[in-house]
Amino acid sequence: MPSRSREDAPIAILTDFGYQDHYVGAMKGVIARIAPGARLIDLTHGIPPQSIVAGALALRESWSYFPKRTIFLAVVDPGVGTARAPIAIETRAGARFVGPDNGLLALATEAAEVKSAVKLSTARYRMQNVSSTFHGRDVFAPAAAYLWRGVPLKSFGPRIDRIERLEFDEPKRSAKTVKGRVIYVDAFGNLITNIGREALAQLDTAFPGRVAWVRIDRSAPMKLVEAYGYALKGALLATIGSFNLLEVAVRDGSAAKRLGASVGAAVTVTTRPGQP
Repeated sequence: MPSRSREDAPIAILTDFGYQDHYVGAMKGVIARIAPGARLIDLTHGIPPQSIVAGALALRESWSYFPKRTIFLAVVDPGVGTARAPIAIETRAGARFVGPDNGLLALATEAAEVKSAVKLSTARYRMQNVSSTFHGRDVFAPAAAYLWRGVPLKSFGPRIDRIERLEFDEPKRSAKTVKGRVIYVDAFGNLITNIGREALAQLDTAFPGRVAWVRIDRSAPMKLVEAYGYALKGALLATIGSFNLLEVAVRDGSAAKRLGASVGAAVTVTTRPGQP
């Protein structure tokens, strides 16, 4: 049994388990038995069920705000018990990640730059009896705890040369239009799209003096504004949000409910002078 390390960085946990059941608590119990000194931070357990994209976005937008050696224990795992691999990753930025190799870790580890990755296969660093439906408790939580204690990454299993990527549909551009789709709906009902600031900036550069108007499916067009507060209460608006992506919102309300829109909804940005 390795001796406990003097890690100062926490273990940050992200799941789609929600807040009703015991699943997160059981994972924390496993960690407490193996690494009782580890600080645990709940990044979120409100990722929409089975939404790998939402979990990957949340990790990408969060990891850099944590202490350098933080271990991110992430479980959004619709393929649990199948051939998808359980993995652990060390990055050049210092952050470490534990979770399923299904694209969940891809965006964050691409930004942090993968240094080394292994498949979690060493029996010593998992629970004795591994459930086919709860690798969060039986595989990932023990790995995160032992990693925090100082077990070298190479001890967990064989090195792997690549991890699963998360592919997004690229927005499509024409002379005066960018077309994309909604990829995530947050708890406020904001519709986050796959259209980034760069794509919109190209429109602005190509057509100076014109105004960008945004539609979700066949909704009425809405103006692109700098912040929620620039719209009237209850009004639809479009803005570049904290994901650095175009999002559609309702000031003090839910765009998802107002528009009846969800993941996959079509988004169109058009530049034109004056009114839509």
